[in-house]
Amino acid sequence: MIGIFDSGIGGLTVVRAVMDRLPGYDIVYFGDTARTPYGNKSSRTVVDYSLQNIRFLLDQGAKLVVMACNTASSVATDTALSRFNMPIYEVITPAVNQSLEISKKMAIGVIGTRATITSGIYEKKIHEKAPEARIYSTPCPLLVPLVEEGWLNKPETRMIVKKYLHPLKVRQIDALILGCTHYPLLKPIIAHKIGKKVAIIDSSMALAEEIKAFLAENPQVDRELSKNGKADFFVSDITPQFEKTARAVIKRNITLKHVGL
Repeated sequence: MIGIFDSGIGGLTVVRAVMDRLPGYDIVYFGDTARTPYGNKSSRTVVDYSLQNIRFLLDQGAKLVVMACNTASSVATDTALSRFNMPIYEVITPAVNQSLEISKKMAIGVIGTRATITSGIYEKKIHEKAPEARIYSTPCPLLVPLVEEGWLNKPETRMIVKKYLHPLKVRQIDALILGCTHYPLLKPIIAHKIGKKVAIIDSSMALAEEIKAFLAENPQVDRELSKNGKADFFVSDITPQFEKTARAVIKRNITLKHVGL
């Protein structure tokens, strides 16, 4: 079973990508909707939450874990890898690799939660591979709550996105990394506001491809993953809006199960 967690429902974009690239694999998802957003929490708190989430997924039978949360990926990956002897994937590296493949001017923008941007993880990873790259980062703390509320096409959301993107637009970037798995749900607005000349980098598909390649190269791990086409969705808080948005992302009728941590 492949375990995937996020601070809320945005990580379902990763679930969808994994379903598309690895059809038939059993998936268990946990969205920490009671404690979302992670982006305004301290690093220590995010690490604690991430370890709790991974333990929950392991209890459900996960043999491979995806941290489908940029905030958790930026501050908790090293700790998670040191605590658990299993494949653990994060969502930052695939986006970095894709941005370097696409950007012609090496002028790359990054939007994310305050914690992700403050961590400087994207700058670090990009400069390790392309020291000449220019990276412009902007925290967008209001976007996750807007997505969680289902405000995906409200005038207020469009106005806020425009304001957040303005500093990046004047820098004339040619690639924009969506540094939060909630943000693909706002992709139409983001693409419109940033302009046609800017490529939008969504790490979910690249991440799913990396997992697929890893399993092909590691059949012993692949054999441990159940393949009954089953998917379970757990959240730490349920609202009608969460359910509505979750079904829209997965594009099928799903049941969210409540679990307290």
